[in-house]
Parts: sequence; C-alpha cells; structure tokens
Amino acid sequence: MKRNGHWEIKSSEVKYHNDWIAVREDEIIRPSGVTDKFNVVTMTSGVTALALDSEGFAYLIREHRYAIERFSVEASSGGIEPGEAPLQAAKRELKEETGLTSSKWTDLGAVDPFTAIIDSRDHMFLAEDVTQGERSLEADERIEVVKVRFEEAVEMVLSGEITHGASAVAILKTKLLRDRLE
Repeated sequence: MKRNGHWEIKSSEVKYHNDWIAVREDEIIRPSGVTDKFNVVTMTSGVTALALDSEGFAYLIREHRYAIERFSVEASSGGIEPGEAPLQAAKRELKEETGLTSSKWTDLGAVDPFTAIIDSRDHMFLAEDVTQGERSLEADERIEVVKVRFEEAVEMVLSGEITHGASAVAILKTKLLRDRLE
C-alpha cells in the first residue's frame, strides 16, 4: 500500500482531466484508521510576474476571472507550457499581457495557493526597469493594464483590492526586499 505522509492510499483514480487540470479520487486510510475518500486537484504550474519601472510604478492587469465571477487586479500571470522553464514563462506572460520586457529579473520563490486539496505551484518573479513594447493577447483575453505607484499596489493588497494570492505575495515580498535595501 502506498503512503502519503501519515495517510495510506488503497487506490487512486483520475476522475477528470484536460490540458490544465486533473481531479483524482483516492481511497485512503486516515491516520485515525478510518477509511475515506480524498480528492486532489492537480493544476498546471504557473508563474506571476510583478513589473516595476525605474520611476517606481508597478504594472498590474485587470481581467474578469470566470471562476470568481468578477474582475481581478493582479500581476501578470499564467501557466507554464510543457518544456518551458518558469522564468521563460514569466517573461512570455509579461510580454503577452502588458507588452513589457525586462533584463533584470529576481526570483521571488514559489507559493502553493491552496494546499489542502490543490497541487499547483506558482513561481513568482520581479521584473525591474521594464520597457514598453507591443502586447500579444490571446484571442479570448480582455486585459487592461493598470499602472500604479508601487506603494499603491502594496495598499491594494492590504485593503483586499488585490486578492490573487501569488500577486499579493509577490508584492509584499518585493516590499520587504526593498525595505531591507534602504
């Protein structure tokens, strides 16, 4: 029998999958000895790219998100394509969504957005001294670029206006890193 930490897995079956997600149902024995079922959603790993220019402005995006049924303000983000490194994906997503490029990238680490049932890492990056170019949105994307002072982006996280987890973490990590340099 396979183990996952303190849990024993009796059987495992993928119930649904597409190019982005898979839903698996495991028959398990809990640490208490109770037999139960546990579902895991595995999603394609993603990236989040926080862009800052040399004048202290952050470039965010505003996009309607189907799952939460409302608009969301966040840093550029998206999925990692097969065979693509996280930094390559971050550069691609930033360019596609905002038209911005950068030669100065900082790896801000990764987050696991919802560790209870979702397996999907999000790799965060800071792109500094960005330069503007042309965007190349996908056919269904309707994205507005939102340019705010970096301090305002921090306040947007603290006030709850920015709720996208990786964006919030990237903004707050960047704030802490910048404060350490002062």
